[in-house]
Amino acid sequence: MEIKAIIIDDEPLARNVISEYSRKISSLKIVAECEDAIQAHNELQKENIDLIFLDINMPKLSGIDFLKTLKNPPLVIFTTAYSEYALDSYELDAIDYLKKPFSFERFCKAFFKAEELLMLKQSAKTSDEQISSPDFIFIKSDKKSFKVNISDILYIEGLGDYIKLYLTDKRLVTNLSMKKIESLLPSDLFYRIHKSYIISLHKIDSIEGNMVRLNESKLPIGNSYRQEFMQHIKNFFAE
Repeated sequence: MEIKAIIIDDEPLARNVISEYSRKISSLKIVAECEDAIQAHNELQKENIDLIFLDINMPKLSGIDFLKTLKNPPLVIFTTAYSEYALDSYELDAIDYLKKPFSFERFCKAFFKAEELLMLKQSAKTSDEQISSPDFIFIKSDKKSFKVNISDILYIEGLGDYIKLYLTDKRLVTNLSMKKIESLLPSDLFYRIHKSYIISLHKIDSIEGNMVRLNESKLPIGNSYRQEFMQHIKNFFAE
């Protein structure tokens, strides 16, 4: 199980320490390093993040106040030089509280707690999907609510604060984030190949180089997504 995380800390040295520790753990992937909460908010809109390494004492907006603004936050491990915030962190259901400077051993202990919880959540989600997997969703577009069959979706394109759904018979534009639509789609049928594209695996016609062809469309595979995507696709190769 790969765990996607972001680092939020205004101190470059602190970010470097966490990044260096993370590279020693194969299941942990740092997808972004942010120097403030505003930058972090933008990153959280781009894709699903499992874990945040969050500094508390930051300019503009503290880590605690930032966490309170998130409706459905990822798991959080607080990292700070100040011990007086420990109680606040646990009241916000933080996984752990790392007081700087912390060792690699202490970092691992915190991460493995998060990893265990995420594995339990994934197991529960998989069980729920096996019990009931809806074959349609409703999408609001042009002041109407359209019933969209999952099997009719070719791919989704991110357009800033909007997304465009490319269906077999029409196009729909709706005010959703890529993160939100990704959470609504069955993870075994759809895959994110680029920060701006989610595709239906069943609708792939061919893959050539860094491009995927679906019907008459050719979509790019992002550099940061390519290795994971191709590894997943290998599961379907006839060898």
